[in-house]
Amino acid sequence: MNVIVDTSVWSLALRRNYGYPQDKAFLVQSLQNLIADGRVILMGAVRQEILSGVRHKEQFSRLRDYLHRFPDLEISTKDYELAAEFFNTCRRNGIQGSNTDFLICAVAHNRGYSIFTMDKDFGNFQPYIPIVFHESGGKY
Repeated sequence: MNVIVDTSVWSLALRRNYGYPQDKAFLVQSLQNLIADGRVILMGAVRQEILSGVRHKEQFSRLRDYLHRFPDLEISTKDYELAAEFFNTCRRNGIQGSNTDFLICAVAHNRGYSIFTMDKDFGNFQPYIPIVFHESGGKY
């Protein structure tokens, strides 16, 4: 199964400080395994989040160039419409989330992909919308 990797996981793995806390090292290893297996899916909105806020132009260029290895998944009208439905469903149930998060959920659902994230918001969505998490060996 292909896996949409959320910004939270990319951010952890791409940090310049490689001294990962023990409880996070397995997440980085899981991402490395997914990359090696060719199962990583990158959405343009996630690419933008990863690149936003990079202070130094050289670092931005290196990161941008590294991410070129992963083409953006094409997003359809059906994806955007389902993302809006997911947003509305969660909102009716008192759950807030970002448009990007709901778009990730919609794209994953429409294509039968799982989601790899450390963002606890996705766990809040799961009782209300049909999403599947990547099994990374632990809880986020």
